[in-house]
This record gives sequence, C-alpha cells and structure tokens, in this order.
Amino acid sequence: MLKAEQLAVYFVMGSINCKGMQTPLQVLEDALQAGITIFQLREKGKGALQGAELEQFARQCQSLCRQYSVPFIVNDDIDLALKLGADGVHVGQEDEALLEVKQKLPHAIIGVSVHTEQEMQQAVAGGANYVGIGPIYATSSKEDARPAAGVGFLQSMRQQYGNFPIVAIGGITGENAAIVKQAGADGVAVISELCQSNDRKRTVRLLCGAEG
Repeated sequence: MLKAEQLAVYFVMGSINCKGMQTPLQVLEDALQAGITIFQLREKGKGALQGAELEQFARQCQSLCRQYSVPFIVNDDIDLALKLGADGVHVGQEDEALLEVKQKLPHAIIGVSVHTEQEMQQAVAGGANYVGIGPIYATSSKEDARPAAGVGFLQSMRQQYGNFPIVAIGGITGENAAIVKQAGADGVAVISELCQSNDRKRTVRLLCGAEG
C-alpha cells in the first residue's frame, strides 16, 4: 500500500502557506513537477478555507496529484478524506483515534504523528502505515508546534522498529535533510522549504540528499 521510498520528499501545504506570486495550485504543480513523492493537504490556521471552498480546493489538489501519480493525503479531516476518496489521512495525537480511522477508511494510507516511545508503539501496533516524527528542528510553519526534539528520538525509533516507514518533520531544509535521513528517516516532510523556494527542482534534489 505504501512503500517507504514514497515518503522521500513529503510536501505538506495549505492555501495559507503560499504567500508569494504563485497561487497554491501553481505551487503544488511546480512541486509535483520537481519530484515530490507524496502530498498532504493541511488546511489549518487563520484564514484557512472551509466548507465548499475547502472541498473545491482539495479536489483540485487531488486532481493534480493524480496526474503525477503521487499519493494525496488529507490532514485530520476524516469526513473530507471520505468524501474525496483520498489516498490517505494523517492524524495527530489529539485527533480521532487510530482504530476509528481505520474502520472508516480501511483501504487508506494512515499516518500518525508521534512524539514519544509509547505513541510510537501504539501507532505501530494499531496498524498505522507510517509515522511522522518531529519537530526535529525548530519550525515556524506550525503555530502549535512542540519543542524541537533533535534526531536522538528518531535514531532510537529506527533502531527499535527496523524497517517501519518513518517521515521526519519540523525545520527541515536542504542543508540538514541528509543528516535527518542518516539518522533513520525514510523521508522528510516540509512546508515552507518548498512553498518559499525559488527553485523547487533544486530544493527537491537537496531534500533527497542529492547534490543541488
């Protein structure tokens, strides 16, 4: 269902993350052309789209992802994911319980944010397809971000859970992505690093650990 390599460059975006000359859909298509491997729609924060506007925007994002054969993941909103037939959902510890999500979306990719060993254990035992570990470094993209954890917890979880798919998030850039992957992440999730990039092909290469 989900291969670890599909997490390589995990782009997370909502309409409020795109403040430049390009529209959010232009940013997404440019990122898809640049080579992102999975996309999560995270429409949260002040000024976020709601209702019919959100559904329309989500469908447009989903359509672009399908054109490039990239999985389309919805953050938190199980009802929206069901309505769209999204490829998957990503939930945090404060969101709907993993077991309930799996019952509602039995064939979807399900990712879970984890911050402790207990949360990791529960996510793996509960049938998550991958986990998101972070914030690795300090980040300004999420208003409710927890303190930066560094790579120590990531390294520990990789040692304990072998090949279980892990994506790292939080303050990751082209300059530190290789360090994060060496610590055990299958992929890196970014918001501003791609939203604000002037050369997304180069940014994706750097996030993959390749030379720019």
